[in-house]
Order: sequence, then C-alpha cells, then structure tokens
Amino acid sequence: MHPVKYLRLKSLGEYLHAKYGFGARSTLAKLACISSDGPAFHKAGRAALYKPAALDEWALAKIGRPQRSTSDTEAV
Repeated sequence: MHPVKYLRLKSLGEYLHAKYGFGARSTLAKLACISSDGPAFHKAGRAALYKPAALDEWALAKIGRPQRSTSDTEAV
C-alpha cells in the first residue's frame, strides 16, 4: 500500500494547471478561508494538505458540458 502524497498550497496551482488548465493558487487559498466551494483538505498544524484525488474531483465538478458557442446556455 502506497502512502498518500499530500500537496501544499504552493503546489496546487501547478498541479491543477498542468492537468486541467485552471486553478490559481490565490483563488484556492481564498476558497479555503471563506468558502465551502473549494476542494476538501486536511489540516496539519497551520498547513492545509490536499489529496490529489480531492483536487481531481473538485476540478472535474467545475468543468461544464461541451458547448459550441459562449452564448449557448441550454440547460443540461
């Protein structure tokens, strides 16, 4: 069994941008402080630790359906 590798805030933006093309570190830090809309994390002292699987789940939930136009607002 492999131990889970946790990511700290500094690595989140790099991880999400490389895999999904979005996810600014500053936005994720703000979400961790003031919102329940960010990815789930664990606390270790003052550090917030994120599991890559939780980041993947959060990012995939943010990605919408395919569209052909920016004015396409048809409900899914």
